[in-house]
Amino acid sequence: MSSGHAHDHGSGHDRSRLAVAFGITAGILVVQVVGAVLTGSLALLVDSAHVLTDVGGLLVALVAASLVARPPTAHRTWGLRRAEVLAATAQAAVLLVVGVYVLVEGVLRLVTPTDVAGPALLVFGAVGLLGNIAAILVLTPGRSGTFNRRAAFLEVVNDALGSVAVIVAALVIELTGWTRADAIAGLLIGVLILPRTLALLRETIDVLLESTPRGLDLDAVRAHLLDVPHVLGVHDLHATRIASDLPVLTAHVVIDDACFLDGHAARMLDDLQACVAEHFPVSIEHSTFQLEPAAHAGHEHVQHD
Repeated sequence: MSSGHAHDHGSGHDRSRLAVAFGITAGILVVQVVGAVLTGSLALLVDSAHVLTDVGGLLVALVAASLVARPPTAHRTWGLRRAEVLAATAQAAVLLVVGVYVLVEGVLRLVTPTDVAGPALLVFGAVGLLGNIAAILVLTPGRSGTFNRRAAFLEVVNDALGSVAVIVAALVIELTGWTRADAIAGLLIGVLILPRTLALLRETIDVLLESTPRGLDLDAVRAHLLDVPHVLGVHDLHATRIASDLPVLTAHVVIDDACFLDGHAARMLDDLQACVAEHFPVSIEHSTFQLEPAAHAGHEHVQHD
């Protein structure tokens, strides 16, 4: 026996905001590539490579937002909801590669510094920062929602931090002539990229591995279910996420035999659904419960806790 609520998974606002952010970021990429060629700056070159991955990431996020909106079918009963998790995982993986590259190249540039045109670097860094701020303003609403939105927002914020590092490096080079500031700025960009990227990658991999949602204690869930009147036992309890905003839970619940005879089993289902939807930090509105009499245990081939 199962129960759940219909969800409004519309992603029209996601798509429009991502499209605007994609256009802005693509424009920044063109400007920064030109700037990297003209100035010879590692920081600007690395930031351009970072922006290139972000353009690709935002494009993936835009496509994923469209796929997520497709309705379920008999072949894909959840629709393409997990597309946003796959997209965010791909973006995080690419950002991780870029971050490692930045650290390696930055160390090499510290050992062997190159000439950098400070004034031009400052101009291109400022242009990039203004564009990043515009994209951040576009993506700020709902930035803590789906993995897709979080990944897109994270990429743009990292771009903005990279632009700040480029500007600071340009000022140091112009005022002191110390060209290693460019390499240090590149290293700083890498350091800023990696921790957030690793955190996002860990979360999306947890979803793909169908781990229990973060913040949900299954032992506490089991204990709370056992406190529901007429519940004798709980087994085969599983919880995971189909997508960042769609946690699901399944369980076999043993109840008093009398509940099947007096019609109380239907009320039990309502009580169990309310339990997992209302009493925990992660609200699970899509739950499936198999209600069993005590004698049913002998008919199950394998029983899991």
